[in-house]
Amino acid sequence: MKLKVFTLPTCKNCPTAKKIAQEIAGKYGLEFLEVDISTSDGELEGLMHQIMSTPSIAIDNEVISRGNILSREELDAEVRKRLGDEAT
Repeated sequence: MKLKVFTLPTCKNCPTAKKIAQEIAGKYGLEFLEVDISTSDGELEGLMHQIMSTPSIAIDNEVISRGNILSREELDAEVRKRLGDEAT
């Protein structure tokens, strides 16, 4: 399972969202990816996920948050929900 955070260098909320996502990814042993949408590769990935604002977060290919920061508790719950789905 991959946890992706879509960021921009000018985004004031991105460092906080990235830190929370890194903590949750580490807690569950998930792959963490930061996608800087100001780069050509990042822009393409953002377009594929219909990302128009940052920070945005995706678990695998499902965007769960666009343009806002999820709390640790909210992101933890989203990850646990998906890990539970995999276990069944």
